[in-house]
Amino acid sequence: MDKAKLTRIYEKIKAYKRIIILPHARPDGDCMGSAFGLKDIIEQSFPDKEVYVSGEESDFTRFIGRVDTLEDQVFEGALVIAVDTANADRIADKRYDKGDFLIKIDHHLLVSSYGDIEYVDTNRPAAALIILDLFSLFKSELKISKKGIEALYTGTLTDTGRFRYPGVDGDTFRRIAMLYDLGLEAQNVYRQIDTKSEALTRFKGYVLLNYKKTDNGVAYIKITHELLDEHGVTIEEASSLVNELGVFEDCPVWALFAEYEEKIVRGRLRSKGPAVNEVANRFDGGGHPLASGVNLGTWDKAEKILEALDQLAKAYKEAN
Repeated sequence: MDKAKLTRIYEKIKAYKRIIILPHARPDGDCMGSAFGLKDIIEQSFPDKEVYVSGEESDFTRFIGRVDTLEDQVFEGALVIAVDTANADRIADKRYDKGDFLIKIDHHLLVSSYGDIEYVDTNRPAAALIILDLFSLFKSELKISKKGIEALYTGTLTDTGRFRYPGVDGDTFRRIAMLYDLGLEAQNVYRQIDTKSEALTRFKGYVLLNYKKTDNGVAYIKITHELLDEHGVTIEEASSLVNELGVFEDCPVWALFAEYEEKIVRGRLRSKGPAVNEVANRFDGGGHPLASGVNLGTWDKAEKILEALDQLAKAYKEAN
């Protein structure tokens, strides 16, 4: 924890009347949990400030909070804080540079530098934990409500794979213990993220019946618009099933590929050991060693990344 830099961020938050928080595109639990957790802290601690979250949202994260629709002039003179976003291209609201001052708060390996203050802590397995670091450092001056507590717990819970991924350590649980001390009711979060529609439950059966494997044990599924329409599920719901393919003992790597708007193909890559982010980086993607994402564009590129993942799995098996 860089106390000096967190202090600079805190001083900027205190100095600005209007603050706009920006998650990344195609939001996950951590970026939305970080965004709305930070928003709640600022609103509870400084009621006179205007605080907004702008960008995209998905069904999965709506229980955390709903994004604001902002006119361009709202950015004028504002403090802008981008959370959980390694490179500026991934920020959902492209007006991130229209404010008066830009802060980056992230926990991914550095992809590109941006912002007037850049706070990157790769030792934190979730960006929500960095927000908790800020709260803890100035706990005597800051407040947080039940809503903010649940948002930060959601961010940590989802990005750590429910505390199973590398990077989770004693300090992770000390931060979570602080949330419990502040009144966290974790069952409220689990009820939200564990609830699935009947259509999604049936689609899970389709995935488990129709996945494929490469020669070296990369399990994968391809999801088209036609499949989504046939089964009555959204792209966000379908993509949430990626870890259903991670249970096979001979599959160190697995992937889910899906068609988004305008039939653009994107992939979610997961691993039990091999560093899939190294492959993702070669295809203009990125993320964590065991969980990464890629913007592929076409199904042909999906085949190419499958070949790369297959070689990664082969090397891993030979080494182990």
